[in-house]
Amino acid sequence: MGSFSMWHWLIVLAIVLLLFGRGKIPELMGDVAKGIKSFKKGISEDEKPEAPVASGKTVEHKADETK
Repeated sequence: MGSFSMWHWLIVLAIVLLLFGRGKIPELMGDVAKGIKSFKKGISEDEKPEAPVASGKTVEHKADETK
């Protein structure tokens, strides 16, 4: 009762193929892969320390010429 025979696995595979069809399984695995890649990208972006953004713009003070 602890292990399954080859016939059990073939029946399970046949049921899965009937439920999902041949085209759905690759789509499902592709979506899972995209999700994992997106998760890894989000994690790596969070680990990068934020560098202080220095603006190259300076404000020049002009003397009042209307006097």
